[in-house]
Amino acid sequence: MTVFNLRELLASLRRDQRVIGIDPGARTIGLALSDVRRRLASPYGKLKRGKLTVNASEIAAIALREGAYGLVVGLPLSMDGTIGPAAQAARDWTHALSAAIGLPAALWDERLSSAAANRLLIGADVSRAKRAQAVDRTAAAWMLQAALDAGSPNDDVSGPRDMDHG
Repeated sequence: MTVFNLRELLASLRRDQRVIGIDPGARTIGLALSDVRRRLASPYGKLKRGKLTVNASEIAAIALREGAYGLVVGLPLSMDGTIGPAAQAARDWTHALSAAIGLPAALWDERLSSAAANRLLIGADVSRAKRAQAVDRTAAAWMLQAALDAGSPNDDVSGPRDMDHG
C-alpha cells in the first residue's frame, strides 16, 4: 500500500469506513478508532511495541474486527516543524506497516499529543496510575481527532500538519 496525504486517504474510503489512529511510541503504540462517519475519534487501546510483523498482525486484526480501512499515524515532528530522527523513523515504520497489512496510511503531526492527553486526564481528575494506563490511547485519539477535524469536507487540510511524504 502507500502513504497518502490526509485528504487523499479520506477521499479513497467509502463513507462508512473507519480509520485507526496510531501513536507509535518507543515502548507502546496508542490506538484510537473513528466512528463510521469519521467525525469522532475515541481511545481504543494500546499495544506493546515489538517487531513490525507482530504489531502489523495485531493492527490488521483490529482493522478487520472494527471495519477500519485506513490508518492515520502520528508523526513526531520537532517543535520547529522539521523532520528529525524520530519523525523519519515514524515515516519508515508507517510505510512498512501500510505495506505489511495492505491498508493505506496518512501521516499527521502529533506534536504535543501526549502533553494534551495528560492535561485532559488531569483535568478529568484521573489518578496518576490510571493516567499512565490511558495516556497512549488518549494521545492517539487526540491526534486522530485533530486529523478528522482538519479532514472534514469544509476544511482546508493543506499545511504543516498534513504530512504528504509518499
